[in-house]
Amino acid sequence: MAGALGGFNAHASNIVTAVYIATGQDPAQNVESSHCITMMEAVNDGKDLHISVTMPSIEVGTVGGGTQLASQSACLNLLGVKGACNDSPGSNSRLLSTIVAGSVLAGELSLMSAIAAGQLVKSHMKYNRSSKDVSKITSSN
Repeated sequence: MAGALGGFNAHASNIVTAVYIATGQDPAQNVESSHCITMMEAVNDGKDLHISVTMPSIEVGTVGGGTQLASQSACLNLLGVKGACNDSPGSNSRLLSTIVAGSVLAGELSLMSAIAAGQLVKSHMKYNRSSKDVSKITSSN
């Protein structure tokens, strides 16, 4: 991981940032928290896929700052990690970091599936934000 600036992943930072904004985290912590190595390996003679993410530096908190905003507080409450845990200090933050990593894993699997099925470019071309149908534009080069 030390030699992999940012890691090897499809789009971990997008997922981390989305969860951070939803839960009142500092979005600037995305830089360190998005370090991620995504591994995929065929197992059981190619019948199954084992996927994992390694994220050694997820920085989260469940008290203070943006966690006190109404919507972000409600999201933390929905996830069951709002505030401090008196019985086990830090456990809510550890659980939130696990939720972040699980969300990244789901996003990585979704994006890689779309790429493998050839659907990513097709959907971007179909639902692009341009008023032009860019799928019919030809290059003059």
